[in-house]
Amino acid sequence: MKSVEKIITDLCTLIEQRDPSINAFLPEPDRRTRLLNDLEALSEKYPADADRPALYGLPVAVKDIYRVDGFDTLCGSKLPAHLFAGPESSAVTRLKTAGALILGKTVTTEFAWFQPGATRNPHNPDHTPGGSSSGSAAAVAAGMAPLALGTQTIGSVIRPAAYCGIIGVKPSAQSVPTDGIIPFSPTFDQAGYFARDLDTAEAVASVICDEWCAKDTPKPAATSPGLTKTDHREQKTLTMGIPDNAFLALADGEILNTFLNVIGGLKAAGHRVVATSLFADIKRINREHKAVAALEFAKVHAGWYAEFGHLFGEHSIKLIQEGREVSESSLPAILAHRQALQKDIDSRMAGEGIDLWISPSATSLPPRGLTSTGSPLMNLPWTFAGLPCLSLPIPDAGLPLPVGLQCCGRMNGLRELFGYARIIEQALRAG
Repeated sequence: MKSVEKIITDLCTLIEQRDPSINAFLPEPDRRTRLLNDLEALSEKYPADADRPALYGLPVAVKDIYRVDGFDTLCGSKLPAHLFAGPESSAVTRLKTAGALILGKTVTTEFAWFQPGATRNPHNPDHTPGGSSSGSAAAVAAGMAPLALGTQTIGSVIRPAAYCGIIGVKPSAQSVPTDGIIPFSPTFDQAGYFARDLDTAEAVASVICDEWCAKDTPKPAATSPGLTKTDHREQKTLTMGIPDNAFLALADGEILNTFLNVIGGLKAAGHRVVATSLFADIKRINREHKAVAALEFAKVHAGWYAEFGHLFGEHSIKLIQEGREVSESSLPAILAHRQALQKDIDSRMAGEGIDLWISPSATSLPPRGLTSTGSPLMNLPWTFAGLPCLSLPIPDAGLPLPVGLQCCGRMNGLRELFGYARIIEQALRAG
């Protein structure tokens, strides 16, 4: 097993070799020395192996809308860093308290919206890695980071995870504190992260997610309590719900054919798949989500835009202008609809015995070029409802770029969802 020092030096070497062509990280002079100094301080604090915290020495890359002590926050923008200064993100502090080391800041689209950064997809540099958590997803996919933080206001964790062929995790709304994260839409902003395997992803969830330790959180059927791998006892047969065709039709034919193949494989493995009318009103959900997000984005950026509007990108300017046209009086009805949707999902799961929902993680393969980060519409209703979501890579899909399966659980049921994800991952590999 490699020592932590060896892992860090190897990662720094890989970043030096690969990142000039991928552009996942923000530049940092002498990253290696800083990290080795951080490790030395950590080892002095925890000299005995038995006393070391759960994530001791785990390097984590951080999307550049999180505040991290000792690092500037720029939000993928040209605005002065002092505008975004403030206390460190609680999510980052939780990771550091658990022994994680900050590998560096990663590229984000401007203000976590659609103005792309320079990051390329490690599987094919002619294609986008997705957004807005572009750098974080690409860093993990390229092997330059075992863990990276992102955020999702529409689809900015699950979509890039799919595009980059890695695990993406978006816990339930409000499960991970969002203080110290420069807001986009406070109603919908949700923290998340990327990893290359479920063991790492689950270990991180146990550290940063409030829902993990909630008394009423169901434990997964297929994993031992804590952070251990799947055991060999008999696994549960799952019942998986599929949303309405009006929602699924937002994906292109290539993605839908892959999804149908996945469903066939899951059924062949003995699992039950139930078609439902959930999200039959997807056009309304999409419209309402965009209205709230635009309104809140305009409010968040009002002061900065008044002084530094000339430094904003075209996509951010357009969203601010759209947000100014949205009436505050529309919010109560939209939030009431959101609450009704949450209740509808709960009742459907209870009535049909649905363990989790499955759908494609993205509407298409990663688009060619860096002018677009792709469509988030496969992720939007789940973010609107606030449910926990995982993106699992679909192996051997026969496509030129990665594709993912989106797995969504009941509110505050991330721990349960991880157990189900392990069962599905096994079925995908066997298929």
